[in-house]
Amino acid sequence: MKLKKAERELVRQKYDGHCAYCGVLLGDRWHADHLEPVIRVVDERVAEHIDNHNLGNMMPACAPCNISKGRQTLEGWRDWIAGHVSSLNNYHPIYRMAKSYGLIAETGTPVVFYFEKVTP
Repeated sequence: MKLKKAERELVRQKYDGHCAYCGVLLGDRWHADHLEPVIRVVDERVAEHIDNHNLGNMMPACAPCNISKGRQTLEGWRDWIAGHVSSLNNYHPIYRMAKSYGLIAETGTPVVFYFEKVTP
């Protein structure tokens, strides 16, 4: 299920060399992510949703975004990211302290991915 070099370059250029999710400019080490996941079972030879492995479903992603997204659907990942604010408030006293000193301001802004803001 490996992309050819020319296919990888097409994916990378989909958003002018930016991560489709956070918008960071991609360097040499980036991932080609499946927007709709392909779920590998046991090893690379067995997969579910194999029909999702196509160029139209591939997104350029920085390593942190792709690793964070993992097997999640886009909406599941969006909810997971948004839920981190609650987790930080509940379990991280340094976060709460920084917030009380005005160093952090929670906006309640919904999670909007880079590719949703730009036209490919």
